Amino acid sequence: MENNFENSFENYQGNTLVNVASEADRVAFYKKTYGHVAGGVLVFVLFEYLLLQSQTVIEFMLSMTEGYKWLLLLGGFMLVTTYAESTAMKTADKNKQYLAYGVYILAQAVIFVPMIYIAAFYMDSGPDILQQAALVTLALFTGLTAVVMMTKTDFSFLKAGLTIGGFIALGLIVAGSLFGGFTLGLWFSVGMCLLAGGSILYQTSQIKDKYTTEDYIPAALGLFASLMLLFWYILRIFMSRD
Repeated sequence: MENNFENSFENYQGNTLVNVASEADRVAFYKKTYGHVAGGVLVFVLFEYLLLQSQTVIEFMLSMTEGYKWLLLLGGFMLVTTYAESTAMKTADKNKQYLAYGVYILAQAVIFVPMIYIAAFYMDSGPDILQQAALVTLALFTGLTAVVMMTKTDFSFLKAGLTIGGFIALGLIVAGSLFGGFTLGLWFSVGMCLLAGGSILYQTSQIKDKYTTEDYIPAALGLFASLMLLFWYILRIFMSRD
């Protein structure tokens, strides 16, 4: 019975879940996870810079921001997200996990092209807006993460609300794309920031129960996704004030 109980904490590879790992292994896991989140941000910046050097990419992405084309783009992005998350979780091959993470970062960089281009080149205080939005996003992400780590609160109760909120947001986005007169304003962006913040709290608190000590890449991918969602809507808020 004791052996079966111990084995229940091991995944198919025999790796230990974070919540039953030693203190040293947990610290190493968190360092790797957040190091990969930081690395993802740097790679995103690099990809974004390279994409913005191509006028062809810019013109194509700007053409995809209206009506059903935007929905097609979002659909493709969701497919890439599903592929990246499932691949990172289902394989133990680190090379495949890094490939999935890299593909996802590239997809994020592509979908950000129109908004960052408009902010950087069409708004009077564009560079300042981008810098301020980035700093606020990182500060909120750090603060929310610190809340979970310091209080050790279980935020699993947020799952149902996040799921419902996600479906409502998706419905509003679809409606806003299909019906030109239906615009998603400031309060929608504020609501999405709250949703992204809740996702960060939930994912951070669930890391120890969901992942093994070798799953730092899929853990980083999930946190990076929530971070970018937060950045998207904080940037929209800052742009709406200009």
